[in-house]
Amino acid sequence: MEPKKLYRSMKNKMLGGVSAGLGEYFAIDPTIVRLGFIALALLGGPGIIIYIIMWLIVPPEPLDLPPAP
Repeated sequence: MEPKKLYRSMKNKMLGGVSAGLGEYFAIDPTIVRLGFIALALLGGPGIIIYIIMWLIVPPEPLDLPPAP
């Protein structure tokens, strides 16, 4: 079995696909991840910085991947 890889989602993205990609990777609702980034940003944490760095580093989802279960 091939190990799971983290990609930015190209199907369920709102801005850069980072939250949707993390949601698919951890099998949770992307809305929860989005709320986490917003909470970090509003509470004076590095939410926006982390999102931008992940947007730059995490590769986009290849188009030939089968849909996630």
